[in-house]
Amino acid sequence: MTHKEDRTADQVTGLLLAAGGGRRLGGRPKALLEHRGRPLVEHAVQVLRAAGCARVHVVLGAAADTVRERARLAGCVIVPNPEWEQGMGTSLRAGLGSLAGTGARAALVSLVDQPGIGPQAVARVLAAYADESSLVCAAYDGVRGHPVLFGAAHWGDIAATATGDRGARAYLKEHEEAITLVECGDVARPFDIDTPQDLAHLE
Repeated sequence: MTHKEDRTADQVTGLLLAAGGGRRLGGRPKALLEHRGRPLVEHAVQVLRAAGCARVHVVLGAAADTVRERARLAGCVIVPNPEWEQGMGTSLRAGLGSLAGTGARAALVSLVDQPGIGPQAVARVLAAYADESSLVCAAYDGVRGHPVLFGAAHWGDIAATATGDRGARAYLKEHEEAITLVECGDVARPFDIDTPQDLAHLE
């Protein structure tokens, strides 16, 4: 590991949003969907770790107790989100809030329902981290997507504008010129597992 990678691992915490209830999947919590024989949340944590995130915070909401029982999340900081039904914005707020006082200078945010995004894409976004002012997004054929990296200088304003299912969308739109886009379309597919048809993507 180079000095820069070492510093990045210390300063950037992986933040996995895994609280969704899978409304369009008939109420099957996304964290518990099976992928390669294990719960999807476990797969997503492994991707963050393989990409270089030494510390991982996982935001849980729907069926949180069952997720804790079934998924191997040892070493992760579990962040409960009792307001998960109000949308992804609440999970982003809870996750960023959990980083206060940890020494993290940036959060690398990934979504539990995007198993087509593996360690290579996440590592590229992580490598673009510079400091607390960093704002980095993966791009797919030039279109902004996940994962995203938020330097700590942005957390307060993102939390203030993260409402409903929009997450950080409004903030990113306003600060488009400050975003570093990292093309990942050659190594990842950014589909979401949202509908019963999407379950075909799981292995």
